[in-house]
Amino acid sequence: MMNKRLFIVGASILQLPAIKAAKRMGLTVAVADYDPGAVGIPYADCYYNVSTVDEAGICAAAEDFQSDGIITLATDMPMRSVGYTCQKLGLCGIDYETALRATDKGEMIKAFCRAGLACPKYYLPEVGENAAELRGKLDYPLVCKPTDNSGSRGVVLVQSEDELDAAMRHSTENSRSHRVILEEYLVGSEISVEIAVWDGEASVLAVTDKQTTGAPQFVEIGHSQPSRHPSETVEKIKKLAIDAVKAVGIDMGTAHVEIMVTEHGPVLIELGARMGGDCITTHLVPYSCGIDMIKANIDIALGNRPNVSATHSRGAAIRFVMPPNGIISEISGVHEAECVSGVRAVEIMKQVGDIAHGVENSSDRLGFVIAQADTADEALSICQKAAALITATVRTEGEALRAESFPIDIQQNKQEIYKNAKERS
Repeated sequence: MMNKRLFIVGASILQLPAIKAAKRMGLTVAVADYDPGAVGIPYADCYYNVSTVDEAGICAAAEDFQSDGIITLATDMPMRSVGYTCQKLGLCGIDYETALRATDKGEMIKAFCRAGLACPKYYLPEVGENAAELRGKLDYPLVCKPTDNSGSRGVVLVQSEDELDAAMRHSTENSRSHRVILEEYLVGSEISVEIAVWDGEASVLAVTDKQTTGAPQFVEIGHSQPSRHPSETVEKIKKLAIDAVKAVGIDMGTAHVEIMVTEHGPVLIELGARMGGDCITTHLVPYSCGIDMIKANIDIALGNRPNVSATHSRGAAIRFVMPPNGIISEISGVHEAECVSGVRAVEIMKQVGDIAHGVENSSDRLGFVIAQADTADEALSICQKAAALITATVRTEGEALRAESFPIDIQQNKQEIYKNAKERS
């Protein structure tokens, strides 16, 4: 292992855990990022000034570095560069076609349908097809989202035909390919599944309960492990997630599968051919079951069978704190939150002087608290207690407002939206 060379696509805060882990493993590490000031660069042995989505550029850099393996963490579109490089250089990982299916929501849902898996009804408008041309063709409510973005960017709930045009414009503006997908609006509780795949054999490492803001953007505000769903439901979730990974063609690597548990059972939303973000795989998985998923990801990339055996079973949770609108003038309570028993990490992602403009995607969140306890319920309670201590003061129209963790009943919010839409139809 000492002489192995690992190429990491990206050097942002998202990739920093992988860079540090690789160095602890004794690897020689190169990173690529378009930003020469990226936080992870000083931790690496070699830096390439290449965009993470420049497929040919990443491949050339990895070849120059004489890479033994290539990875990226928690980001979707760079997986195309990873897949392209794996295929061109014969490295261990997914091929380019699989990377495309895993990063294009249109191609992904087609793969789900071909495999006969439970997934939403959908419609893929042609580029330039407008809302007026779709009148009378769709059922409402539905979700409009870009085919090629992540972090809830460009995702909008559409409750009627009158809202479709604005929603499609917003989603299109957030799409690299200017393509959107319209999907059936699913009512239920959201779940994500972390999977490691070695030589076609998929292993479920964790099932995560998810909380979002609900409509209209569905930004994630909390996660907890293990899932609190009944064991028979969890087994159905695991099977569906593994089938989804196979349908897309992931036979070597990691996967993050998102599922909605509806009244009719688990239904696929989408997946990524990479580790889950929001600290799920970097923090919650190790805290809840003891599996080092970053090391497993690196091992697979280097052609080594990963260790995915759990060492314990505890509860772990993360809770995000949302800022009010305005210019942030002060952030307080961080130290107090860190001192709460059971808290394992507190991170603030914004700073004084930043402008908060509502929560439209994951980058708008103020920060987060991570906790570990004997059960998921206990971990969630600790997170809530600690998050409530963190406040942000903003200046807006001369008033000082305070940041709060979201005090909403997400499930009730979804049910009300669905009910109201049905009554209008």
